[in-house]
Amino acid sequence: MGVVRPQEEAQNESAYGRWEDRARDLVMSAMAQRNLSYKGLALRLERIGIEESAAQINRKINRKRFSAAFLLACLVAMDVESVPI
Repeated sequence: MGVVRPQEEAQNESAYGRWEDRARDLVMSAMAQRNLSYKGLALRLERIGIEESAAQINRKINRKRFSAAFLLACLVAMDVESVPI
């Protein structure tokens, strides 16, 4: 493993940019379809054992920097059964 240079890191980030946008859109679309606020999503996540404040969720989603695990947890918490990819 070598050292990742800033230019290489920027290229990697831009390569994932559209996927980060897509992940955010999936969560936001599911929230809109269910008329859920960030607080509503926080309450649903709490039901499955994940405690995050509405503000924390808002920041994660709007920064488009969250894990696949967070994405899946949100979708499960909102009872999403399938998503268009």
